[in-house]
Amino acid sequence: MNRSTRTVLWLAFYMLLVLAPLIIILIGPRPAGREFWREFAVAVGFVGLSLMGLQFVPTARLPFLCCVFPIDTMYFVHHATSVVSLGFVLAHPLVLILGNPNFLRLLNPATSPWRAMSGVLSALVAFVLVAASVLRKDLKFIYEPWRMTHGLLSVVALALALVHIFQVNHYTAMPAQRLLWIVLAILWTTMVLWARIVKPILMLKKPYMLKEVRQERCDSWTLVLQPDGHSGLTFKPGQFAWLAVERSPFDIRQHPFSFSSSAERQGVLEFTVKELGDFTSTVKDIAPSARLYVDGPYGTFGPDFEESPAYVLLAGGVGVTPIMSILRTLADRGDKRPLTLFYGNPSWEDIIFREEIEQLESKLNLQVVHVLENPPEGWDGESGFITAQILDRHLPADREAPAYFMCGPLPMIRAVEAALQKVGVPLSRVHSERYEMA
Repeated sequence: MNRSTRTVLWLAFYMLLVLAPLIIILIGPRPAGREFWREFAVAVGFVGLSLMGLQFVPTARLPFLCCVFPIDTMYFVHHATSVVSLGFVLAHPLVLILGNPNFLRLLNPATSPWRAMSGVLSALVAFVLVAASVLRKDLKFIYEPWRMTHGLLSVVALALALVHIFQVNHYTAMPAQRLLWIVLAILWTTMVLWARIVKPILMLKKPYMLKEVRQERCDSWTLVLQPDGHSGLTFKPGQFAWLAVERSPFDIRQHPFSFSSSAERQGVLEFTVKELGDFTSTVKDIAPSARLYVDGPYGTFGPDFEESPAYVLLAGGVGVTPIMSILRTLADRGDKRPLTLFYGNPSWEDIIFREEIEQLESKLNLQVVHVLENPPEGWDGESGFITAQILDRHLPADREAPAYFMCGPLPMIRAVEAALQKVGVPLSRVHSERYEMA
């Protein structure tokens, strides 16, 4: 079964789970004498709860799903559907109140029965959960405490919602509906247990030891890891993993980094990290022989996922990390397919792996196009940013033949995707790896 077929089947299954409560309402017997708006409110509430619960799936890092969907796409869908699910959840009480203002009395905690207050509390927790996530950067929430709070609030919101629907008991009295919500609750619980218990146990059995911290250009450092008591993992060029550095794999403080080493090297793993934040600024100080845990590999980014007669690679700054893994792997394989690398940086001295990229030009059928924002005096290469004009000058005549792999900051990716379209590259041929997934 090819990847496109699996994608369609998984999407169909996902939609079936979302809409299953509504389908059972439509085809099954319904309580007599209930007005339309009350029924409509129940329907949107059920869909909202189903959507909210299924948010545990994309964040569980299930290996069989991560081989079908790009994980940054899964996180984007997680963010978007969380907002949509909140809309459905909040629509449930609003529609009830608009249809019958007497429902306003259920908002009074002093007189409202628990079956109603559990629903109100669930909606409030869901609102705080989504609002805190959407505004996290604006409010400058520290990532680790936010992530822990995010997980706890998610469980609380779903538990209160399930208490609400089972105590109200209008539709859950139906065996099919009751069975469905029990199955969904088991599914959501399984996702939490996999992510928080099973996966850390598996990681604990396969620790890594830090062999070396190697300094690169532009405040970047390469961590060289070797397996400790096991054969290590295999990965494909362009993939990434989560690292737990000197912490238990049960700790929520894990960080995603792309592999920068060749996938053809057995055992040893390399990750190149640029000093950009609180954690990344400390990697140079990690002591030799420190213990690390690796959760991966993940991702569908790279030539092993897209067979093509030629490849165009586009990188900005430290976004070159997965690109270097691709170049090193293809060099080790003796691959002679045409490669074009567009690499944007602030200056000549900021080019990470500059000398090695020059060496790879002689080992590969590789054309390198450096684009510098602040070029040195006498620079005769491309300057500014990667634009449609620059792409047009260096891309092959057949723009549809190569597969395009791009990694860098979000503003760069958006701008370069538009530039690629402008010069006749179908976006279906463009694969992007984005820095941020949370």
